[in-house]
Amino acid sequence: MKQVNDTICAVSTPPGVGGIAVVRLSGSDAFLIADTLFKGRRQLSQMQPYTLAFGKVERAGEMLDEVVVSVFRAPHSYTGEDVVEISCHGSQYVQQTLLRWLIDAGARLAKAGEFTERAFLAGKMNLMQAEAVADLIAAQSSAEHRLAVSQMRGGVEAEIRKLREQLLEFTSLLELELDFADHEELEFADRTQLLSLVDKIQLKIVQLLKTFKHGNAIKNGISVAILGRTNVGKSTLLNALVGEERAIVSDINGTTRDTIEQEVTIGGVRFRFVDTAGIRDTADTIEKIGIERSFEAARKAHIVLLLSDAAGSTEVADFNPAEEQMVIHVVNKADLLDASAESHAAKRSADAVYVSAKHSDIAELTERLERIAAEWSAPDVMIANIRHYEALKVASEALCRVREGLTQQLSGELVALDLHDCLAALAEITGEVTSDEVLASVFSRFCIGK
Repeated sequence: MKQVNDTICAVSTPPGVGGIAVVRLSGSDAFLIADTLFKGRRQLSQMQPYTLAFGKVERAGEMLDEVVVSVFRAPHSYTGEDVVEISCHGSQYVQQTLLRWLIDAGARLAKAGEFTERAFLAGKMNLMQAEAVADLIAAQSSAEHRLAVSQMRGGVEAEIRKLREQLLEFTSLLELELDFADHEELEFADRTQLLSLVDKIQLKIVQLLKTFKHGNAIKNGISVAILGRTNVGKSTLLNALVGEERAIVSDINGTTRDTIEQEVTIGGVRFRFVDTAGIRDTADTIEKIGIERSFEAARKAHIVLLLSDAAGSTEVADFNPAEEQMVIHVVNKADLLDASAESHAAKRSADAVYVSAKHSDIAELTERLERIAAEWSAPDVMIANIRHYEALKVASEALCRVREGLTQQLSGELVALDLHDCLAALAEITGEVTSDEVLASVFSRFCIGK
């Protein structure tokens, strides 16, 4: 794994003009470089850790700004290195000039995620916790925040580590047998116990894999496609959900010709609603393209709201949902129903949700979505990262081979190879065993300055 010994710098606050901006330095020469520019009552290198100092940033007699500087000493800092954080005024000129002066003094501009990468390399956090930092920064709802905080606290990592430790013990016993290959009668690892453990761990991995669908949906927003025939009120429903006139509403068939997406937080979970073109037979080439995009959006969605019209035809658009895809039948214009008319063709169905999008009466639908949000975000331990999901699948496949080898009474050497494949996949999740290529992929998702 790569080693670092230079000093990096970056603006850690968001781009743009603000009251305050924070410029961060990390590395062995952080104090030395900062002291060439900072003029206060004493040098930063002489200050106690976790202290603040007020002073000026100047070079060759030119004052740039009055600043407050925070001092953190290795190894008790975010990166495990000496760290200096300079709080200056939020002027773009001040920020960029300060960065330029720091680079001239010997620092290097940090790459995306490099501060957190150094924290990982210094053992301040494991790879899953580092990824959770990026998720926490990107969180847009309380559910996403809880998911990221749970991962930062090591919820999933603790489960993975427990599984790996149990397998390690048996793997070591199998390898011990290989050292006594001349004595075939010796058996240190009880095959029956190992088979039982493999089944137990496989069950736990399968349970974790099942949480990915909901975990990843919460992390990226639950996608909901509004699908239906023309003039059933799809755009009106989107506007009611959003609370503003986001989509054009018209009585003219084919008004919506492309998908329109809008995000709404319901029950602490982010939902991504997609309004689609109305489904009908048409000779219009452009409208046909829009209809195909409607079905494409529906196929990709976690949830499909299949909308029909209570006042007119109750016929819904033909749609074949994917396996495990949730479809909710929503009946619009419920305000026009005559509840007292027993013979009414559109009598309420227990399986459908009734709304009046025109009058923003969508309480029944939002209540259903709130229940979904609560159900999907309920587990304390969830897999939300595709990298973790793929590694767990590799581990599961390796365990299947281990089980097959044990039942067929294959040699301990062959079983140990498959156990090592499983252990390596689990270790890759937490970063105990990983490559620079994987690290580059993980930390490239970070912003510069974190």
